[in-house]
Amino acid sequence: MIYGDGDYTFEVQENWWTLPDGWSFGWIPAVAVDSKDQVYVYSRSEHPMVVFDRDGNFVKAWGEDILEDSHGIYIDAQDHVYCVERETHCMHKFTSDGELLMTVGTPHQMGEPGDPFRLPTDVAFDSQGFMYITDGYDNARVHKYTPDGELIKSWGEPGTGPGQFNLVHCVRIDKEDKLWVLDRENNRIQFFDTEGNYQGEWTGLHQPDTIYIDDEAGVVYIAELEQRVSIWTTGGDKLTEWGRGVESDKPGEFKKCPHGIWLDSRGDLYVSQVQVDAQLQKFVRQK
Repeated sequence: MIYGDGDYTFEVQENWWTLPDGWSFGWIPAVAVDSKDQVYVYSRSEHPMVVFDRDGNFVKAWGEDILEDSHGIYIDAQDHVYCVERETHCMHKFTSDGELLMTVGTPHQMGEPGDPFRLPTDVAFDSQGFMYITDGYDNARVHKYTPDGELIKSWGEPGTGPGQFNLVHCVRIDKEDKLWVLDRENNRIQFFDTEGNYQGEWTGLHQPDTIYIDDEAGVVYIAELEQRVSIWTTGGDKLTEWGRGVESDKPGEFKKCPHGIWLDSRGDLYVSQVQVDAQLQKFVRQK
């Protein structure tokens, strides 16, 4: 099946990955791709981090002794893997082979209201290496950290106005060091500078969960909870979308809720879902 339009047309590749015998995926909140186009699948299952090559062949698995409640993932230019654990209130930094390098937050210890962390959601980095963690299910905050995990400042509060959030669900940072903060239940993306100053917003989205920014192309890919993927220019012009806003078993559409999204070096798109088991689709870019 073909989805999208114009220069952003994709063919869904069915059954593209293979797990070892006896393994299975639960919900898959997040997916990411490293510099070798290896695909990291961060799921709520007995094997929380499973890595495939771009053809879907199993490469390795790790994290069984640390990862407990997957939510957000980020892979940096050095292929460090950052895992945000929602219900254990922390963020872990790993090597690509699963060696733990750093933990921010105390596992299983919830912070005081407004303080890190109360069911955090995602993480990203600016050009200077400063780290930003969205803290969204119980807090309505963005926390800024030094590269080695020291808290610098926090901002945000519950509400619908500028700088307020109703489930701050993801953060990504573009080449201009502008923060894109997904305010899911307010159906918008808010923009901030690295000091937390409000810069504007996009409204009218369908509960945006996660985005991927292709800085080189000036394009943003959005996984939206209401069974939709949309693709936009960074200036706010919609290029294409698919998903009908209803649950669908049709390959390329969505049984439940798109939640994770990432692009590989060839322009192929990976979309994972929650509220349903083992849903991770690959959309192959048509050249």
